[in-house]
This record gives sequence, C-alpha cells and structure tokens, in this order.
Amino acid sequence: MIADDMAERLAALQPTRLEIIDESHHHHGHAGWREGGQTHFRIRIDAPAFAGLSRIERHRLVHRTLGDIVPRIHALALELGG
Repeated sequence: MIADDMAERLAALQPTRLEIIDESHHHHGHAGWREGGQTHFRIRIDAPAFAGLSRIERHRLVHRTLGDIVPRIHALALELGG
C-alpha cells in the first residue's frame, strides 16, 4: 500500500507526529481518482528535521523523502510542523 511506503520513507525524518490519510473517497469521480483509492493523500507530520526550514524547504524535503511515490499519486496535501 502506498500509505505504508510513505510511512516507511518518512520515518527517516524521525517524526514526532505522523498521520497519513487516504482522502481518495472524497474525490470519487474527480480527476485522478481510480478504483481502489490511493490517489489523494494528506500527510500531517511534525519532525525536528524541519527546524529552521522555510515552508517551501519543508515541502521540498518531504517530496525528496517520498521520492518516486509522488508521481504515482494524483494529489498530496501537506501539513508540516516543527
């Protein structure tokens, strides 16, 4: 499952909070939606690795950490804390 892959990779950031929510069911019939879900995700993560980084730098770090997972999904919402 994509969420499990995300959690495994994001563990490298040593998060103090990590929530990965599959919101695909909210997008049924919309662009990018596929049968079986796993197309639209929200990640809520707090990690010491974000200290001193701007919002854009935090987003870039998460995208780099997720790597090839990002192109496999349609939408990714990020809520990033320190």
